[in-house]
Amino acid sequence: MTMVEIPAAEVEDVEGGSSPVPGEGGPGGGLVLPEEVLASLAARLAERARSGEPVTLTGPGGLLSGIIGQVLQAGLAAELGAHLDGEGEGNRRNGSSAKTLNTEVGPVRVAVPRDRDGSFAPLLVPKQARRSGGLDAVMTSLYAKGMSVRDIARHVRQTTGVDLSHDTVSRVTDQALEAMREWQHRPLEQFYPVIYVDALVAKVRDGSAVRNKAVNIAVGIDDEGAKHVLGIWVAPAEGAKAWAQALAQLRNRGLEEVLFVCCDGLSGLGEEITATWPGTTVQTCTVHLIRRALGYASYNDRKAMAAALRAIYTACDADAAYAALAEFSGTPLGRKYPAAVAVWERAWDRFVPFLEYGPALRKVLYTTNAIESFNREMRKVLKTRTQFPNDDSAAKTLWLAILDIEEKRSEQRARQAGKPKSQRDGAARLIEGHVTQGWREAWGEMAARWPERFADRM
Repeated sequence: MTMVEIPAAEVEDVEGGSSPVPGEGGPGGGLVLPEEVLASLAARLAERARSGEPVTLTGPGGLLSGIIGQVLQAGLAAELGAHLDGEGEGNRRNGSSAKTLNTEVGPVRVAVPRDRDGSFAPLLVPKQARRSGGLDAVMTSLYAKGMSVRDIARHVRQTTGVDLSHDTVSRVTDQALEAMREWQHRPLEQFYPVIYVDALVAKVRDGSAVRNKAVNIAVGIDDEGAKHVLGIWVAPAEGAKAWAQALAQLRNRGLEEVLFVCCDGLSGLGEEITATWPGTTVQTCTVHLIRRALGYASYNDRKAMAAALRAIYTACDADAAYAALAEFSGTPLGRKYPAAVAVWERAWDRFVPFLEYGPALRKVLYTTNAIESFNREMRKVLKTRTQFPNDDSAAKTLWLAILDIEEKRSEQRARQAGKPKSQRDGAARLIEGHVTQGWREAWGEMAARWPERFADRM
């Protein structure tokens, strides 16, 4: 790779302004240098490359940081000129103060002009600003991908030459805390037909020790079938008591009625759910039951056991399912692994509710796999970090990761716009706004079964 180094002082100042990119007018359109300035820069770049001198585009003394510095300098002078024109003759220029602005392409040295009465407040380089918004955005994006504040500080130093302490990086990412807390306490719709609750594990520092803590996550499906993350809570351990506090917060935020809550069968959780929303049906995730039962079987017997268990959760009703379980317990596999049979017997009351409903509603209720892709992405972020300094850091990282992933997938879909559906390869929404497959049919089954509860919602 060719390395080029052009000091900022050697870049020509641009007096003629910049011209818009052809066809990109309007707000947000890109800006380019005039052609004569661009030709001059290209000639200097080529001359230095031919002479064998090192050349860099970013970092201290780089081409881009030099251009940005001179453009900012000219912009500050123009800002002050416009300010003085509006002040009348009583106010005048009063020298300048040097400042280093850390940007995403490296440190930029500028001289911020002043006026006599101190009323000039520049917008391009605000007072007390030491970093550009672009650099803050880069650090926040890296944090959302699971990098620690020390790794981010090292990465920024290596790529841009900007030396930041890990405390500075932490303060930048902490700016997301207020937005996260606002999101965490936002009002909710009064009615969510289905809610999935699940937990992940994160290593969080607790005093002088690092402990495994539970990150409880609730995802709801609204009237239109769109999924939404309702909340993220960090608790000392996954337990009914911690979930009781989370469910109470959802109730206090306006969620008054829930038809079904799908969970993994945690002891005591069902009672907390029905205490929060009386009349709610608690459905244990069938896939979790299957996995627990298979956990007692040897590797060679798992395939046969999975096939035998299928008759239980695909039965036409609860009686047929119980008969299938009794039949399985009498088979050689059932007698060999009685603990696998006990898994189903202990969870029977929370397993059978979905057997009363039609195929479309069963498909929505029988498993929490509807959020498994979401959990998989969240686990990637949690595993990237060996530990989190506190609970807020873990919740903040997951919230930023959700925003980052959704933005990435939105960009992928935008690139596929206009192509035939068969040729699109853009990723679907991760969770926020993703429409549940077969929701219209499931909604129809719910409305037919509880017409009084859906009378005002059709």
